[in-house]
Amino acid sequence: MNDIAYKVQTISELHQITGFDKPKHPLVTIIDYSNVDVQNGPESGSFICSFYSVNFKNNCSFVYGRQTFDHQEGTLHCTAPEQIITFDRKKDAPVTEGWGLYFHPELIRNTALGKKMHEYSFFSYAEHEALHLSDQEKQTLLSILKQMENEYNTNIDLYTHNLILSNIELLLNYCNRFYGRQFITRTNQNKDIIIRFEEFITNYFNSHEIKSIGIPTVKYCAEAMNLSPNYFSDLLKSETGKNAQEHIHYQLLEKAKTLLASSNKSINEIAFELGFEYPQNFSKLFKKKVGITPTLYRAG
Repeated sequence: MNDIAYKVQTISELHQITGFDKPKHPLVTIIDYSNVDVQNGPESGSFICSFYSVNFKNNCSFVYGRQTFDHQEGTLHCTAPEQIITFDRKKDAPVTEGWGLYFHPELIRNTALGKKMHEYSFFSYAEHEALHLSDQEKQTLLSILKQMENEYNTNIDLYTHNLILSNIELLLNYCNRFYGRQFITRTNQNKDIIIRFEEFITNYFNSHEIKSIGIPTVKYCAEAMNLSPNYFSDLLKSETGKNAQEHIHYQLLEKAKTLLASSNKSINEIAFELGFEYPQNFSKLFKKKVGITPTLYRAG
């Protein structure tokens, strides 16, 4: 079976692929997945969309990376522009239930919402890190969608754009709240991840990898935990108050303190041993985090 890659650049193209009429608004739409014509649609392939999406689905399975995910209970997953989602569905499969909010970056360009999109880190979460919603949470998001749908289905006027943006921002803020709730309810599982990470990072700094690979990145550590970088960092922030970068720097500086106190190696030698290409970067980070220079720390 040959996979097909669909480059979807406009909301109108999305409507064409899903079998819907011309969209009411050129930059935003809400799609009821139960009305998508699966019989006439492709069975497999991948989408690369040029817009943001917020998707809630039941009775749907598709592949993200190398894993297949079933949406039997219903989950919410968000994607940013140019992310790749691969799907594999059979024409005799049950009808997908759920909805999708899609909005083009042009809708939020040069707006207050556009400037704060980086705060919604869940747009870069992997599919297996999707948000599992309670019935009450589903209804909260659905009511916002209905209000938004009413806006662009009526005659567009001077207030339409701002009201749609306000509703999108409200929905995204609720998603942030619901993810925060999920981090709390999964605290036991999260603590297991934190224990594994602490063991991983400690072993890393005590191995020869730091000399050959350098200081581990958030992405490197997240992949070792089978998580996306943003989800991994948000999980740590929720549980410990520190993001992934702060944890890496903490372990790095603890190793540096040990070397400064227990060896006669020069500051430059310690910097290179810790994976710094330039010793001055080590001294700058050390002073910023510890409050004094490595030389003064060694002097006691």
